[in-house]
Amino acid sequence: MRRNFPLIGILLAATVFVAGVIYLFLLRFEAGDVYPPYSSLRADPLGTMALCESLAKLPGLEVRRDTTDRNKLPEEPNTTYLHLAVEARTWRSMSDEVFDEIEKFLTRGGRLVITMRPIAGWEFWSGVPATPVPITNTNTAGTNVPATGPSKTKKSPGKKPGANQPASMIQERSLAKRWGVDFGRVELAQGEDDVYKPARVINQTDLPLPDSLDWHSSLVLTNLNSSWQTIFARGDHPVVAEKAFGRGSIVIATDSYFLSNQALWKEREPRLLAWLIGPAEHIVFDEAHLGVVESSGVAVLMRKYRLTGVIGALVLLAGLFIWKNSFSLVPPYAGETRSPFVPGKDATAGFVNLLRRNIPARQVLEVCFEQWTRSLLNRANYRIAAVDQAQTIMEHERARPVTARNPVQAYREISQALKNPRSNTPHPTPDTPHLAPKK
Repeated sequence: MRRNFPLIGILLAATVFVAGVIYLFLLRFEAGDVYPPYSSLRADPLGTMALCESLAKLPGLEVRRDTTDRNKLPEEPNTTYLHLAVEARTWRSMSDEVFDEIEKFLTRGGRLVITMRPIAGWEFWSGVPATPVPITNTNTAGTNVPATGPSKTKKSPGKKPGANQPASMIQERSLAKRWGVDFGRVELAQGEDDVYKPARVINQTDLPLPDSLDWHSSLVLTNLNSSWQTIFARGDHPVVAEKAFGRGSIVIATDSYFLSNQALWKEREPRLLAWLIGPAEHIVFDEAHLGVVESSGVAVLMRKYRLTGVIGALVLLAGLFIWKNSFSLVPPYAGETRSPFVPGKDATAGFVNLLRRNIPARQVLEVCFEQWTRSLLNRANYRIAAVDQAQTIMEHERARPVTARNPVQAYREISQALKNPRSNTPHPTPDTPHLAPKK
């Protein structure tokens, strides 16, 4: 038993190490900080898990996450698709195929909610300026986003706007042409320690919504056409707008903070959330655009078809195999005594065992004679007469029936012929037994 102590210690140490690593991973995934900000899988203040789980507990609502990498929206009617914390520049460069897919979803009765990633200062693309307007800010709370100064760019006189922009920048105007909406920015006021203060946005409708909200982003909506309805505005600049598409609708908000876990804890507005979701039966949180994409691998298929128990069975079999090879299942006899020394065999016994395993008994003499004849080139102590006599004895032995052969007697005669090549030992014939040499 004592000789197995090192193995048992190694197994225990490996088990503790694996358990510790799994525990650390569970802590990370439980907090959710391994996921991007505003992900519904994130439980810290920057996530939206509180909104997702709260909606899932409401009766009559089906809530799920979209982790596919296909540009396809749900087919079910009465579906609200939440596309949260996106970069505004990506929406300004959407292709017509994607716009067509979105409009088909909206005409089926879907509701698309698009919220932008909060931008506090000049963290925006160049070439789309918005004229800053004076805004009175009475809120002293900060956004915890460090302030950065505006980037100064020189304008070349005599050139049209956009002449210095690359082709990809010019193609970003497709959003304004397709839906009649664009993005700009209005700087947030800076407080102490270069921390931006949230702006105050006002309700512009008679809907049962909050009269005002704290807005943590400098993004605003510009160039809205008449098909859009402004819901909240920051001064003269809309920040939340809604547009009807057939039986569905689309909502664009330039901030995502009001949907975060921290906002639902400190500044939650249930009326705004209820209006944002709308009369939906299915709610889908888009996770693919945040980089949370489910790959089709072996682990995914095992979870899909509920084959996780197979892994447990394999681990159990591996443990039983190790245990079987470490300990004897049959108890030792009471009178058995173990010697401290392990008995062994010499080289001759090993050579004999090797021959027995690889050469049949009836072929031993032929194999030995064949190897001996090959070695004659390197040995000159045999006379030709002796070699001829040995060859004759071997040929007579081969000519005999298998049941009448006597390889031991033939070996002795060959040995005697090689020792005394001048002897008059008669050669055996196939019909006569071997004759022992005369002394």
